[in-house]
Amino acid sequence: MLGRTAARVAVAVANNNFFCFGMGYSAQALIPRLLEQNWMVAGTSRDGEGNSLPFSRANPLSEPHGQLCDVTHILLSIPPDDAGDPVLDCHGDDLATLPKLCWLGYLSTTGVYGDHGGGWVDEATPLAPIHKISTRGQRRVAAETAWLHWAERHGLAMHVFRLAGIYGPGRNALENLRRGRARRIVKPGHVFSRIHVDDLAAVLAASMAKPNPGAIYNVCDDEAAPPQDVIAHAAELLGRLPPPEVPFDQAELSPMAASFYGDNKRVRNDRIKDELGVRLKYPDYRAGLAALLRGF
Repeated sequence: MLGRTAARVAVAVANNNFFCFGMGYSAQALIPRLLEQNWMVAGTSRDGEGNSLPFSRANPLSEPHGQLCDVTHILLSIPPDDAGDPVLDCHGDDLATLPKLCWLGYLSTTGVYGDHGGGWVDEATPLAPIHKISTRGQRRVAAETAWLHWAERHGLAMHVFRLAGIYGPGRNALENLRRGRARRIVKPGHVFSRIHVDDLAAVLAASMAKPNPGAIYNVCDDEAAPPQDVIAHAAELLGRLPPPEVPFDQAELSPMAASFYGDNKRVRNDRIKDELGVRLKYPDYRAGLAALLRGF
């Protein structure tokens, strides 16, 4: 099986052809890099907006063999649902037969590690999502496992990217402050890891240039930080007073929002640097916010 995987990776592809299941925020940051290199680019959205193809569990691709036949690289950016991973369930057999496919990337989350009381985790840390708060973590673990087993069975170059909280243009603390939506919620000792969407795109591009079948990468910047510090720094950049601090137990968060405070950890990113050679353009939230401010 390993021989077949190596053979797939080694195939020289004359025309790189990228397809994304779920052309959302992350994919939209990667696509300009590919277009600059004359890649063919296509993908799906739930409703088929723009030039995308419609896809959902209830509405699979209408002609997958024709629509995907020349694809060389696939990014999987659709979260699993109660029934499992919709792309794997609907089109796993189709993807396994694509003759030119040499790279697949699955976008997961660092939430699969669960709570470590502010301690460090890396890609070898056992997965222990917090089941008492949300089923999202368990779904992600199940989806990661299913894709990796599927790829090993078919000799395909699968990669898993465990993403920290993504921010970037249009989605950041500066925007939240300007729109009056920022809250400075304080849970003592709690930190989050983050990644600027442009650095995420750089990681994906680096992996596509250097496939390593079965590899798992944490995608985050160098500094896990308390969320209230990020809001305070963004307010300072904008020259305004930060919102008042609100204790976590008084914040009246929705179950979804509260779930993000359920685990507390610092995520190591050595592998994207050592193996892929990525040098983060925005190694912490201060560098990222400063650049976003200049772009406003």
